[in-house]
Parts: sequence; C-alpha cells; structure tokens
Amino acid sequence: MKIIATINGKEYTATLADTKAAEEFKKMLPLTFEMEEQNGNEKCRYLSKKLTQTSENVKEIEAGDIMLFGPSCLVVFYKSFSTTYSYTRIGKIDNPENIDKAAGKWDAEVSFREI
Repeated sequence: MKIIATINGKEYTATLADTKAAEEFKKMLPLTFEMEEQNGNEKCRYLSKKLTQTSENVKEIEAGDIMLFGPSCLVVFYKSFSTTYSYTRIGKIDNPENIDKAAGKWDAEVSFREI
C-alpha cells in the first residue's frame, strides 16, 4: 500500500507496513496537521483516535520511518539512530533523501494522502 507524505511542501512516496495500525491509519486519510518537533530527530502528533498497537523494540530507527508510539502518537523520523523504545510500524518513506532538510528545526506541516 502506497501513500504520499508531504512534509513542509516536499512530497515523498511511502509504503505502509503490513500491520493493523497501518490499515486503520490508511482509513483516516487524508490527514493534514502540524507535527511537533521532538528530540532533534522526529516530528510527532497525537491522532484523534487510538490505533491497534503491536509494539516491538525496533532497536534501530531509520530516517523516513513512520511509527506509532503508544496507541495514538504518530511519529515521523527524519534522522537515523539506535533506540530502546518500542513502536508499532505504520510505514516508511521510500526515498527519504533530504528529509531532515524538509522537516526543518521546528514544528512541521505534514499531510498524508492516498495515491
């Protein structure tokens, strides 16, 4: 399942994961909102509804990962790093080149829509 993720006006194609949460997320599309800057490596936003969690310790976050933290916190990562936190996979931006530049240093306007 492919979607379009737009971060501060820059469009990326993303592939949704094979999870119940990703299916539920797709049913919510289209979505547009401000995502808050967190930790210098991610943008996050609490969704209006809880999604099905299948959290796992992913150990490594890659730039472009779209994850769910807890039942409703959507996270888009723009830098790669190691982690001890657990997430439910929503999807991944297919070619996250320059995603850190698109994300910027502050909050970002992010939208998701079906192709």
